[in-house]
Amino acid sequence: MADYKDPENTILMELKGGTVVIELLPEIAPEHCARMKSLARAGAYDNVVFHRVIDGFMAQTGDVANGNTSKNFNMGRAGTGGSDMPDLPAEFSGIPHDRGTLGAARSQNPNSANSQFFINFSDNHFLNRQYTVYGRVVSGMEHVDAITRGEPPREPDVMISVKVAADAAA
Repeated sequence: MADYKDPENTILMELKGGTVVIELLPEIAPEHCARMKSLARAGAYDNVVFHRVIDGFMAQTGDVANGNTSKNFNMGRAGTGGSDMPDLPAEFSGIPHDRGTLGAARSQNPNSANSQFFINFSDNHFLNRQYTVYGRVVSGMEHVDAITRGEPPREPDVMISVKVAADAAA
């Protein structure tokens, strides 16, 4: 296994181009980090599409109810669902929405984040203190940059697998 600073709080997201390594920020957003790890460990994020990808803004994914290409897939509804777990309370902080940060997707209700998240392509500081930041890409951002654009993309990219580094085989 590669040398990660904190394998228990590192996510390995496999995309078509390679691995994206995400460092979670449990000291900033413990509930969101715990949810991501729980869903990753359950395999819930595997084969889930990026359903909303806006050039210069962000790539959104994580609809485990409607966006899984191997289970109940419905591209028309991708982006409208979450997990069967309860929504999370907002964990807003002073961490800025910089390029490569992970943000919790939600509805108008600040306490409605569940399983969906986005990765910022750019510094999107207008989102600061309005959406929970709970991780950052530490390597593999070039694979995120290569995700097919669209709302929704005609042929969406998927998260092939999402794992907690501590669980990955050596």
